[in-house]
This record gives sequence, C-alpha cells and structure tokens, in this order.
Amino acid sequence: MTVVNSTSCRLRRRLGFLPAALALLLLTGEAEALSPSQWVRSFWPTAKSAGVSWTTYDAALGDFSPDPDVMKRATSQAEFKTQIWDYLDLTVTDDRIQKGQALLSQYASQLASIENRYGVDRYTVVAIWGIESHYGEVLQNPDIVKGTIRSLATLAYQGGSRAKFGRTQLVAALKILQRGDVTPKSMTGSWAGAMGHTQFIPTTYNAYAVDFDGDGRRDIWHSPVDALASTAAYLDKMGWVSGQTWGYEVELGRGFNYRLVSGSRSLGAWEKLGVHRVGGRAFPRPGDSATLYLPAGGQGPAFLLIKNFSVIKRYNNSNFYALSVGHLADRLRGGEPFHAAWPRTERPLTADEKEKLQRLLAARGHYDGPIDGKIGSGSRNAIREYQLKIGMVPDGVDSLKVLQYLEADR
Repeated sequence: MTVVNSTSCRLRRRLGFLPAALALLLLTGEAEALSPSQWVRSFWPTAKSAGVSWTTYDAALGDFSPDPDVMKRATSQAEFKTQIWDYLDLTVTDDRIQKGQALLSQYASQLASIENRYGVDRYTVVAIWGIESHYGEVLQNPDIVKGTIRSLATLAYQGGSRAKFGRTQLVAALKILQRGDVTPKSMTGSWAGAMGHTQFIPTTYNAYAVDFDGDGRRDIWHSPVDALASTAAYLDKMGWVSGQTWGYEVELGRGFNYRLVSGSRSLGAWEKLGVHRVGGRAFPRPGDSATLYLPAGGQGPAFLLIKNFSVIKRYNNSNFYALSVGHLADRLRGGEPFHAAWPRTERPLTADEKEKLQRLLAARGHYDGPIDGKIGSGSRNAIREYQLKIGMVPDGVDSLKVLQYLEADR
C-alpha cells in the first residue's frame, strides 16, 4: 500500500473544492496555465468518476512533473517526407528477418496455440512485434522508452490537440494500474503512450489484452507471449480472415487503363483487366474482393489488397505500415523481396509543393477540393486527368514531374 505524505493528505482534503478561476481555466482549455500540482488536483475528479482509487492515483501522479521531451514532440509538426521504399528499408531489414525467424522457432509452440485460438497468422503477429519494438529491444533503450503515466499526463496537462487523447488514455492507464497488471515504474512505452512489446495504447489494452501465459496478469511489457496473444486477439476482433494473406504483388498488362485503379473488384475480374500475380502464379481464391494499390504509381511495384490488409491498418492506419507488416510477414515465412524495383531517384513533394500542385490543378479546371496539401482521391483523380491531357501515364501520383509540367504549363 502506498504511504501518502502530508502534502498529499492536505491536497486530498481540498480535492472537492475547485476555485472559480481554476474551473474557468479547465473549461476554456487553458490547463497549461496551471502548475503541475494544480493540474493533478484538478484531474482527480475525472479519474475518481471513472473508478480510480485515491491510492492508485496518488501512487501514479503524486509527484508528477511534465516531461519536456514529450511536450516538445507533442507540439512539433514534422513534415512526413519518407518515400515508401525508404520506409520499407527501415522496417523490413535483414536483421528483422533473421531475428524474427529465430523467435518464430523459439516461440513455436506458443505461437501455434495463439494461432489456433485466434485464427491469426503467426507470421503477421511476429512481424508487428518486430516493427513495433524490434522484438522488445527498444524497451531496453533508456533514450527511447518512457514512463507511460508521465507521458500521458504531460499530454493531458499541456493542452492542445493531443490533450483529449492524453486525458482519455491516462484514465485508461490508471485503471490498468488499479487492476494490478503492472506497476507504475514498469508501465513503459513510447512518448505518445503506446505500451509494451506490441505497443498497445491503454484503451486498446483494456479492451483486448489477454493473459495467455496464465500468470494472472496481462503483461505486455515482460511477457512476449501475452503481447503476441493480445495482438492476435485484437486483429481477430477487427475482422481478420483466417487462412488468408494481406494481398499480392501483381503486374499490370500493357496498355492497362489506369482509370480503373479506384474501386474494388474480385481477383478474377482484375485478371480479366490484365492484372496478374507476379511469377505467373494463380490467385488461390479468385473470388476474393481486392483493390489495386500503386504506392509509386506506374513506376514501382503494384499490389492487389484483400481484406486482411485493412485489418492490419486497424493497428496503425497507414498504407506504408500495413505494407511493411505484410511484406515482413511474407519474408519471415521464406518469401522473396518484391519483384519490381522502386523508383528510388524520386523525392516526395513537400507540403507546400502539394498545396501548389492543388492550386495549379484547380486553376486549370481539374480540381475543386480544398487546398490543404492532403492528396486524397479528389487530388489523385485531378492528377490523373491532367496526366491524360499531357500524355503521361495516368497513375494519379503527386510527383515532382507532374508539378514541373503544371508550373511550365502557363
């Protein structure tokens, strides 16, 4: 049991009273004007109403001070400039493949049991483990790993766009502590609150984490088996289709109509349109519904994605992430690298360049959406129209070449 010091006793006696000025700060979202101790005091009613005990609350937040590094990261808006091939180079490495294959052997019996219970492919589960924490190695790096309670409390305390997330996840994390699955000191993860070997956020943990090794605790920090089973349980609940893969690398026939890129069709229907699996192999289930994905447009590998790709995205809503998980899983089972080469000389457009691209497309009557630098389906359709007009391959990719053509097209 936690021994409560005299300062916290005095604080506890005052918890029921919030001065009007303090309440106004909370209501207007200006909690950053509070001192850390005032903020801890102000947040207690929220935690209490969620069923968190004072003992748990005081043990976790009694000496709270904001983490300057988390505050800096939360307010920085680093521009995402990584190309898909650079992302894959970082995530699907020889080291990850070799270590993952060794761990597949080491945990073979446990992974077989997990796969049998949840129906989720063991290679996918281990791939997520590898990409999320390098099979738990980052949890030992003091320069990366952070205390989850302090990180989430910092996000909640600082305010801004991440404050709501911080408050929600902090309450969930406090409930994990109260259940006894982990101690405050051992509850560690990323600066943004993702925890353990497979990086669950607290609300996801509370909903889906499992005690697979039978020790009475859902310990995703120290038990790889619990972490792997929890990941499989989550993917199962998200709709994983047992016995199926995530998608297939394909080749586009000569003269392929790029206007057909959008929309979903059966694998068999795609074949009739000239889209074939690489290596001349057949699709095992031609009736499966699939979408065509061209990460680098007409210049790089192409893929037909089936349902499990979208399930992986429920873990991290990024096509880059899901493709890296799927590809690492294939490599772990002995599969080959992608057949087609990436256009590695291409660089991504900056956010300003993407906005300029949209403005120029709008000025030429191809685009009527927001000028926000976000290249969605409307922007891609506009790019495709312009590419057809000037005789380029109409793949809808926001490339530097398209921008240069637009700039010269006065």
